[in-house]
Amino acid sequence: MNRSKFIAIGLLVMGFNSLYQYSWNALEPLLKSGLDVSIVQISLGFTLFSIFSSAFQPIGGHFADKHGPRGIGIISGILSAIGFLGTYFSPSLIFFLISWSIGSIGEGILYGISANLAMKWFRDKMALATGIVSMGFGLGSAIANPFISQAQNFRTVTLIIGLTEIILLPALMSFAEYPKNLAGQPPKQAILTLKFWLIYLSFVGAVVPLTMMSSELPIIAKTLPYQEVVILISIFPLLSGGLRPIFGKIADTLGITKTVVILNSLLTIGSALLLLGLIPESTILIGFAGGSMITLYFNVAGEIFGIRFSTVNSGILYTGKALGGILGSVVFAFLFVINTQISYIYSTICGLIGVTAMLTVILMTKQSRKI
Repeated sequence: MNRSKFIAIGLLVMGFNSLYQYSWNALEPLLKSGLDVSIVQISLGFTLFSIFSSAFQPIGGHFADKHGPRGIGIISGILSAIGFLGTYFSPSLIFFLISWSIGSIGEGILYGISANLAMKWFRDKMALATGIVSMGFGLGSAIANPFISQAQNFRTVTLIIGLTEIILLPALMSFAEYPKNLAGQPPKQAILTLKFWLIYLSFVGAVVPLTMMSSELPIIAKTLPYQEVVILISIFPLLSGGLRPIFGKIADTLGITKTVVILNSLLTIGSALLLLGLIPESTILIGFAGGSMITLYFNVAGEIFGIRFSTVNSGILYTGKALGGILGSVVFAFLFVINTQISYIYSTICGLIGVTAMLTVILMTKQSRKI
């Protein structure tokens, strides 16, 4: 079987998935003005995305690992499209939040399936293959964001995206399948290990700087000229998605967990740069490291716990994005309103937690090998 087709499917699906996260900075001002709500109210949409996309990923992963990715993938593609089409018809904030949450469920399941198409079919080059697929989770928004930023209202944008998704996503997922005869620990074994929860803690901490920049960049950069903000909003997902294959190749050579520590360190430095008022530099560094970091945590789970149940195992780990989403969007926005410097210190501390917890996993792995 020509396994390269699964890379193509995953890459294209990821491109649409990215619109929920990395196009939020471009959509948020349109939604705020169009629905006539405050920035705190509309930021709830990003938080709900983080919660629902993360919470349903292990549920979808269970069905994908047990019955194959095709059926659950087609359903998820329809749900993702409903998120945008429902937004188009939204007369109020509540209707939008409900629609966006439904779409986020589909996005989360599709994300897990797409990443695991790469992991399961390319076990010999797992990090590189996953990096290529997840490159779409940046490139899609890099293409869309300049057009979204120039739109007059959110309804035209979400209608076009929704109609495109409801045709293409189910069609692409109808060709998805997993290889057979794989090995690995089931989730009921994996979640009982200390390593799993240290990886989880590390993931949550590292997600905060990325979520902060993904959801609140227009607010952080409000002192910059508008055109510069638009450029940063477009560059951010391009860096986040475009560098994932490069760091995947590095991880296959250097080691996945070591590469994660490097990326988490860069995220921490990026947060600290905000304390110095270096907003463009911080945006670029967090974008440079953040997307690749997310991808490699899937590979960490696959490497340590095996890939037979990797869709559900990585899905459980990915629920940390929900917690990180709350900490990096609503909590960060609340602290930002109170005191800008405190919010930046908070993000930096979260990044340090991501570094420290993963270093602990590395030390535990070395010790277990000696024994």
